[in-house]
Parts: sequence; structure tokens; C-alpha cells
Amino acid sequence: MQQVSSFNETATGRLYLVPTPIGNLDDMTFRAIKTLQEVDLIAAEDTRHTQQLLNHFEITTRQISFHEHNTEQRIPELIAKLKDGTSIAQCSDAGMPSISDPGKELVEAAVKEGIPVVPLPGANAGLTALIASGLVPQPFYFYGFLERKHQQQLTALAALKNRQETMIFYEAPHRLKKTLAAMAEVFGDQRQVVLARELTKRYEEFTRGSLGEVAAWFAEHQPRGEFVVLVAGNDHPEADDQDESLSLPLTEQVDQAILTGLSTNAAIKLVAKRNNMKRQELYKQYHQL
Repeated sequence: MQQVSSFNETATGRLYLVPTPIGNLDDMTFRAIKTLQEVDLIAAEDTRHTQQLLNHFEITTRQISFHEHNTEQRIPELIAKLKDGTSIAQCSDAGMPSISDPGKELVEAAVKEGIPVVPLPGANAGLTALIASGLVPQPFYFYGFLERKHQQQLTALAALKNRQETMIFYEAPHRLKKTLAAMAEVFGDQRQVVLARELTKRYEEFTRGSLGEVAAWFAEHQPRGEFVVLVAGNDHPEADDQDESLSLPLTEQVDQAILTGLSTNAAIKLVAKRNNMKRQELYKQYHQL
């Protein structure tokens, strides 16, 4: 069991996870502003975007980029700085770090090195949409972004078809129509869905109805803005083959997923999620590394 010393007893820096507004700048907390002012360095997903936020609140702290394309390069650098006593705030463009945004790999590395990780509460699009959706708020199942290819979406959604919790997805406007069509195909036209658009902004909007109704409406209208898609859970789940497939060896589960049309990497990701394990571990096992 790992236990990190209290802040006053550790000689290392601290990694602060700082949420940023998902639209309305008034949602920035006093603590988040104070933290960004007091740390030595801000690790930002997009330094240009974050600079606008810093300018608004008159924060002059130095930034360094930390995003999905430079993770391997940056993590050793940031961990070394933390070990030397540098305090770092990590933030994404909007919302909570690590939730469909950069952060989880840095947190994992910091925890492994015994560096204190300090999470700040703040804005989150999924939960903000959930509490106003009118759907059952708990339990809920957060998925985030689906895969982009149609067949991969169908496979992932099929694994979720019988979940009884409200499901939360994120989607970009240019992919929304295809995603809704895939959901209607797998979940059925009558499954209830709520779309939350432009949350906390001037044109915040909720669209409610069945998947068939909402998919048909957006087939005639151009989606604008970022969306949270909330799908009602299945009130009458049917027995399927998923539980049986989970009893198979992991490599056979991957092979079965590949037969549905998924790439090897997509199949590994899906099977790892189903079995609550790390994708990297299954990747090594499947390829006998």
C-alpha cells in the first residue's frame, strides 16, 4: 500500500489538477485562480487557448505544452521538475483533466513516484448535462467519445446495449448525425436520449426525445457546437452473449472482436474495457511481448 506524506513533510513539488470552464468563465473557482497564480508552472493542453484564460484573470504564471502528441516526451521532464520541488498545475482546454482530455498518464507517473497529486473540483460537461437531463442520474455510466469508424461504433455500442444505467457520451458536431444513427441502429429507435449543446454558454440547449425522433431531426438540421449525448439505460435488458464471451481467454475475446471487423488495436481496446484492465497489459499479452 502506498501512502504519500503530508504536504508539509514532502520535499517534492505537487501536481495540481485544475479544471477550467467549459464555456462560461464565471465558472472558474476562486481556488483554481489562486492555484494557477501560485504554482511555478502550468502544463496546458493548448498554451494559446489557456493564455486567453490566464489573461482574463490576470495570471502571469509560465506555461508549458502538455497534450496527447507530446506525452512521452513531456512526462519525464515534468516528473523531474516535480522531484526538484517545482509545483505544477495541469489543465486541459475545458473541464476536468484526464476526463476525455490529457492528464491520466502524468497522474499515473506522479503517483508511481510518490509525488502528491492534488485534485481541484470544478466544471465537467458530462455531470452538468446529467443533472438537467431528466434521465435517472444515478447510477450512470460515463463513456466519453466513441470510436470514429462506423463498425467500431456498432461493436462498442453493442457491448453497452443492455446496460441499465444512464450512459454519457461526448461527440463533435460533424460526427453527431452518424453517431445518433449508429445508436438508433443498436439501441432501437424508442430509446430515450437527451442532447446537451453548448453547456453554460449563451446558446445552451437541451434536445429530448427518442433516438429515432432526435436522429430524424438532426438529419434535417446541421449540428452546431459540442454535444453531450445522454442515453437512457435499458429497462428490459435481454440476455446476450457478452457474459459468456467474458469467460473466454482474453486472446480469444480479441480474436472474436477482430472477426466483427475491428482492427487489432480497436479490438484490444474494447476487450480491455470490458474486462476492466489496462489496454497496454492486454496488448503485451495478445502479442506475447
